[in-house]
Amino acid sequence: MWQQYPDQGWGWHGEWMWWMPFHGILWLIIVVGVVIGVIALIRFMWRAGNRPRAERGGSSARDLLDLRYAKGEIGRDEYFEKKKDLI
Repeated sequence: MWQQYPDQGWGWHGEWMWWMPFHGILWLIIVVGVVIGVIALIRFMWRAGNRPRAERGGSSARDLLDLRYAKGEIGRDEYFEKKKDLI
């Protein structure tokens, strides 16, 4: 393990390897960061896909009508009247 290298002095592959004890910790931090990033991306995409189209920005009159009915802003009769008008 410890040997003398020409023009590098004593050490494990030279004196620049002083950071080797931190090497394992650095890789652990990188792997944990990547895993957390992938999980966050999956959760973001899952939530964005489950929202109604009207809440995602692209809305048609039918989507807005469905959303208003689902929220209870309009009654059943009014919903079907407006739906018939949209056809």
